[in-house]
Amino acid sequence: MPVSEILPDFYFFERGYLNGNHFAWRGERPVLVDTAYLPHVDTTLELLAGIGVDPTRTAAILTTHCHCDHVGGHRRIQALSGCGVALHPLGRHFIETGDDWSTWWRYYDQPAEPFECTHSLEDGEVVDVGPHRFTVLHTPGHSADGLVLYCAAERVLLSADALWQKDVPVMTVRVEGSRTLFDALISLERIEALDVRRVYPGHGPGFDDVPAAVARSRERLQRYLRRPQDLGRDQIKRIVVYTLLMHPGIPADGFFDRLMGTFWFPETCDLFFRGDYRRHCDDTLAGLLERGILTQTDGRLFTVVPP
Repeated sequence: MPVSEILPDFYFFERGYLNGNHFAWRGERPVLVDTAYLPHVDTTLELLAGIGVDPTRTAAILTTHCHCDHVGGHRRIQALSGCGVALHPLGRHFIETGDDWSTWWRYYDQPAEPFECTHSLEDGEVVDVGPHRFTVLHTPGHSADGLVLYCAAERVLLSADALWQKDVPVMTVRVEGSRTLFDALISLERIEALDVRRVYPGHGPGFDDVPAAVARSRERLQRYLRRPQDLGRDQIKRIVVYTLLMHPGIPADGFFDRLMGTFWFPETCDLFFRGDYRRHCDDTLAGLLERGILTQTDGRLFTVVPP
């Protein structure tokens, strides 16, 4: 897994594309940004140890948003270290009130664990990560509590799920509301106004051509507004892969029943396609298997995305 030092003693961990990237400042009292999936927390701890970070000495975890692929290791690291956890006030409200719907945990059947929130990160606030100063920018769209972190001195942006290089994250209208695509477009405008040399996203590799990435994201979001069924198809494909990333080896002959037992799958089919559940399950699996994104072994489904 690529690990790179992007600022002095500040490291970027690029995980498998649909896993969550994360960051660590290697100091006497380390500071982390996000912690990837709960099922892969042992790998997260191994990666931290590999750069000389002792998780038991963690001072703080900064949280870009509360989705399970970004907070999966929070509780365990907090238990090991007693560290603080900082996040946007909306995310803090979700965690402190046990709102596992707004965090997507229950809606998508994506496991995570609650943790103690100790600090709120307000839009425009400046936070110190060792010697590095980051400005907090609230970037809703993909998630109501979404944040990016901008280091103006080095022109480096930790873009979380507000901006990826060649794709956009899942947009969940049924949880985030009918304005989610419009919020995402406004967040792109905020990012576009920054002077950025290099971007490190929540998924995928770092990149430097910010205008091109913003243009691609804007085009995709505008296409979703014009053709909502494209949004529905993309949502189903991505969540199927996420499901198998977190729950590998689900029997293929029981996968449809597994999807129908969730909130998200029948709702997505109803919203965008007026039902037709079986066809959308079968077509999605066939397409992902044909593209090599999924594999089937001994009648069980797996994703090729590494943890």
